[in-house]
Amino acid sequence: MTSSTSRPRVRMTGAQRRQQLLDVGRELFGQKGYEAASIEEIATRADVSKPVVYEHFGGKEGLYAVVVDREMQRLLDRFTSALSTPGHPRELLERAALVLLEYIEEDTEGFRVLTRDSPPVTSGVGTFSSLIGEVARKVEHILAGQFDERGYDPRLAELYSQALVGMVALVGQWWLDNRSLGKQDVAAHLVNLAYNGLAHLDPQPGLTA
Repeated sequence: MTSSTSRPRVRMTGAQRRQQLLDVGRELFGQKGYEAASIEEIATRADVSKPVVYEHFGGKEGLYAVVVDREMQRLLDRFTSALSTPGHPRELLERAALVLLEYIEEDTEGFRVLTRDSPPVTSGVGTFSSLIGEVARKVEHILAGQFDERGYDPRLAELYSQALVGMVALVGQWWLDNRSLGKQDVAAHLVNLAYNGLAHLDPQPGLTA
């Protein structure tokens, strides 16, 4: 039997090796968080020496920063695409809720990376809260137009956008580990509360799209 230590190392281009390390880092950071993941384990899973990781990213923190930036951009692109097409406010809210829930379902490790612990030096920069703030700004622009059309003070759009996006984000974090309801059901209940309000909750909510 050939021992695992005798396997020939796969030769990769610099770009391929960098991508491999990003994939390994994403998986480990998602599973363990930043603190618990080590350069040694990252190197072992990638079948390289520790200096290779340092060569590409300067260390664990550098690798983590790139992984987080990529995940943030991936999720932000989804939100941007979903909210770029005009629609009824309820429909836009449905799209936003489904974007986050679909991302959690399809890219669970990526979402865990965004919501787990992060190194103190990056606190507030490239974090899930900063991503949510960016999404809220996009929603604020949409709400301001809707408020103006309906005779509401458009300056309140900022407050409402933070409330709506924050609610969706927190429910998303809850749904990450509690799948008692399906994605469509969770989105429907989110929209039910946000659009109808507690005073007019639909006992059996559904999505319009």
